[in-house]
Amino acid sequence: MTSQTHPRTSPLLDLPGAVAGNGVDAPVAAHYGSFNAEQRTLESGEGFVDLSHRDVLRIEGPDRLTWLHALTTQYFLDLAPKVWTDALVLSPQGHVEHAFSGYDDGEAFVAHTEPGAAAALLEFLERMKFMTRVELSEVTDDLAVTWRASSTGTTYELVPREQLAAYAAAAGPACGMWAFEALRIARGEPRLLIDTDTRTIPNEVGWVGPAVHLDKGCYRGQETVARVHTLGRPPRRLVLLHLDGTENRLPEQGAELRNGEKVVGFVGSSARHHELGPIALAMVKRNVPVDATLEVDSMPAAQEVVVDPEVGLHVRPKLR
Repeated sequence: MTSQTHPRTSPLLDLPGAVAGNGVDAPVAAHYGSFNAEQRTLESGEGFVDLSHRDVLRIEGPDRLTWLHALTTQYFLDLAPKVWTDALVLSPQGHVEHAFSGYDDGEAFVAHTEPGAAAALLEFLERMKFMTRVELSEVTDDLAVTWRASSTGTTYELVPREQLAAYAAAAGPACGMWAFEALRIARGEPRLLIDTDTRTIPNEVGWVGPAVHLDKGCYRGQETVARVHTLGRPPRRLVLLHLDGTENRLPEQGAELRNGEKVVGFVGSSARHHELGPIALAMVKRNVPVDATLEVDSMPAAQEVVVDPEVGLHVRPKLR
């Protein structure tokens, strides 16, 4: 595959050894020869990952931060320049509709989201402008997303798209999506509508804290988040699955997860981790015992807790 087959197909697919990904990640490299070695490279604090297929949007105007503060789950007031932050847009019932990560550069808030997700997000934001002094645009054709590893941590970066090849030459070695995904799954970090569905609330997947600020004013869907956080238990929980490695395959995204004869959830993304073996993220009903061995696509799967089934029991009402 060359960089001419898709308007946003990465030019880094022309690097030696590059093998294209699949599904929504097809426009970037799955690996450049050895995804196991690339995982170790990233874990050592070196290398970068090409995420240039992700959508990028720009929000400018003097009211942008107060407007985002009112609309989303995150605290945007007095956001310091160049500080990355995650945010969600919820439905009135508290279901996650949009997720994005970005920073403010003093003139605009620039954010990235899942491939193909910017149009729906911008459509929603346009409807919510009213008299607010903000301007919205998609800038995916101008800016490319990368992910850098370093000795002090990891971070996203936004690179002018025409400079992506030069960036790769300076920032290398390049590591592919398979390595990135394996490490992400092992950390228990979900991707929207890959590891979640349209019924997902933030409490179920560990987004309360990283993407949901608990000490801010009202926003759409806040009642559900606050109720589950303080009094209730989430109906489902995100779990890391350790899959039986005797078969050389991974489950399909969306495959049914079973406890005996009962369907108790679904599998999202999966990968082969260089130390843990085959792993996956899954959404499981809260009442499934955490030590139960589950099954997906005829493969046994042991659970590792990501979201505690008792999460939310922060306030215990006194019963009279």
